[in-house]
Amino acid sequence: MDLLTSISAKDIVDILIVSYVIYKLILLVRGTRAIQLMKGILVVVIAWAVSIWFQLSTLQWMMNQTFTFGVLGVIVIFQPELRRALEQLGRGKIFSRASSEEDQDVNKRIGEVIRAANYLAKRKIGALIVFEKETGLTDYIESGIAIESKISGELLINIFIPNTPLHDGAVIIRQGQLMAAGCYLPLSENPFISKELGTRHRAAIGMTEVSDAMCVVVSEETGQISLSMNGHIVRDIKEESLIAKLFEELKPKAKAKEKNPFLKWWGRSNG
Repeated sequence: MDLLTSISAKDIVDILIVSYVIYKLILLVRGTRAIQLMKGILVVVIAWAVSIWFQLSTLQWMMNQTFTFGVLGVIVIFQPELRRALEQLGRGKIFSRASSEEDQDVNKRIGEVIRAANYLAKRKIGALIVFEKETGLTDYIESGIAIESKISGELLINIFIPNTPLHDGAVIIRQGQLMAAGCYLPLSENPFISKELGTRHRAAIGMTEVSDAMCVVVSEETGQISLSMNGHIVRDIKEESLIAKLFEELKPKAKAKEKNPFLKWWGRSNG
């Protein structure tokens, strides 16, 4: 009880600030060689703790030497990463890096899907691409063939080329990764769906009826691109509207409206 009463608001603010800085630093080094360095440091710290706990004097001496000279080694080896971090700090960008990279990732993800959809549509090659959102789609991912690859237009095109093993199912995308292909989706049983819609479109609608996923469909009969979400489908959607809606739903709405010019157009056209 005395410990709790001795903690002041100043201490809490201090802890929160330090925690936030550490969190941002972790985001800064994520995806770089520095993340491997952090794993190595963790191993050394564990070894040092073990040497103290079991009083292993030789191992403890080695760990102390490692700490003494390791700092200099880190500065030399990771000089480019440290310089970049200091430059970003000088520009005031170190804390906005995560959101900037997230924007770029979503833009690239959408761009690759649009490029593949346009290629397939021109050749009237059917395709069904699912974007996972908050509702997990693990059960449907496991019904297909695991790929777990970066998203690229070329890969999507190759998957849906006719008479290939994976062309007859759906592709499911989770964040920036193409998780699986040839996946089976639930077909919609809505009696009001147009009889003109085939299995792919019914599967897309069915998927969005049971989850908050978004589905992009390319018709092999007409070559039209459609977008399905919330149990509804927009057929022959224009490219600008498709990009805008995908960006709006895959990004926080405040950021999407601020950064994507297509959203203003979408709002006007649907207002």
